Amino acid sequence: MESSSFKVIIVGGGPVGLTAAHALCHAGIDFVVLEQRESVVLDQGASLVLAAHSLRVMHQFGLLDELMKVGCELQCHQSFTREGYRFCHSDTFSIMKKNHGSAPVAFHRAKLVEILYNRLPAKAKERYFLNKKLTGIESDEKGVSVICADGSTYRGSMILGADGTHSKTRRLMRSLAIAENPQRDWDEEKPFPAQYRCMWCSFPRPAEMGQFCETQSKDRSVMFITGQERGWIFLYEKLPVPTSERVVYTDQDIESFAQEFAEYPISGTLKVKDVYAKRLTAGMANLEEGILKYWSWGRIALAGDACHKYTPNAGRGLNNGIQDVVVLCNKLHGMLRSNSSCPIGVAHLHNVFEEYQKSREAPLRDDAKESLSISRMHAWANAFYYIMARYIMPCEIIRWFLFNFVAVRAMRKGCVLDYIPAREPLQGLVTWEHQMKSDFNEA
Repeated sequence: MESSSFKVIIVGGGPVGLTAAHALCHAGIDFVVLEQRESVVLDQGASLVLAAHSLRVMHQFGLLDELMKVGCELQCHQSFTREGYRFCHSDTFSIMKKNHGSAPVAFHRAKLVEILYNRLPAKAKERYFLNKKLTGIESDEKGVSVICADGSTYRGSMILGADGTHSKTRRLMRSLAIAENPQRDWDEEKPFPAQYRCMWCSFPRPAEMGQFCETQSKDRSVMFITGQERGWIFLYEKLPVPTSERVVYTDQDIESFAQEFAEYPISGTLKVKDVYAKRLTAGMANLEEGILKYWSWGRIALAGDACHKYTPNAGRGLNNGIQDVVVLCNKLHGMLRSNSSCPIGVAHLHNVFEEYQKSREAPLRDDAKESLSISRMHAWANAFYYIMARYIMPCEIIRWFLFNFVAVRAMRKGCVLDYIPAREPLQGLVTWEHQMKSDFNEA
């Protein structure tokens, strides 16, 4: 099916935006991607971890084999105190692999983005534009226009804002909604408060592949992950006062922060100072948290960090962004098939966007609750979280129950694109609720 009269303007060319580009390509839906950076692939950020349900979507795109050549399944989970005492050594990841066919897989962000971009069809790459900083949006019954700082304008049927935590699409959408009705209820302009901040860096892999270690202490914690070629650390600290303001940290801030953590253990043999000295990339930011009340207005919809933001401790951010794209593109594909002979108006999109948000709300709330709890357990935020982190969660029978009977309920519900036929790549003890169609003739 070709839906050439319907066009999606994707704002943001990172992992979520590129996932949307692949999904729309397979749906036969026209699109452009507008990315404000000057390069598709920048060696920035740290690791990204894809869970089994996200790997299934990558398989539908034909990318799984290539991704697994650069990714690394997590294998070993250990927990340490600030003094280096190991109080947990669990088989969490082997349970996940047994149940779902794969443990979570760690990637260097730049490698993942590179493969997502390189494997786009040539014609799709021609619709990926760099140096496109969004400055304005104009919307009407017939379509929507995006205005960029360089003076260029792009016209389409809808906008998908995949431009991250500090989304310009979200801010412009809010302004349009309030201009239409100044009395209407809406999310705050800065909707995601932060209670923690994080410094991360990458370095040549210093230990065996597939390590996942956490170091816990009062109001501070450390995560250490190893992939195929690189390792990554994440240094977390509770902010003195929660804030919704965006903070830009300097190289000096990063250096000072890393020195405060220098003696923290990250494994049984390594400390922060051992790997920070060999860093290849580094960065620092506040960790916003929250879920928007309003994800769409008119012809504009949001996905990923633009509409929900978690701390990275549980690795839920990108995985939920991928699920957003899958659910939304399934509904767009169905809408266009049902209305192939008539123009798509705002009313059509309103129904799709409402169904999209309603489908995603429950799993997002559950993941937000889990991410919030994990980040605070690692940082011993209060007596309850301390007891949970040190004595309840390390208990082998507790972990066995959680990962065999609680976590599987959410994972098995992971959605796939219902218009891409593919053979199931991941087989485990737990049956996927949304089965892949092996051909177009399956009901």
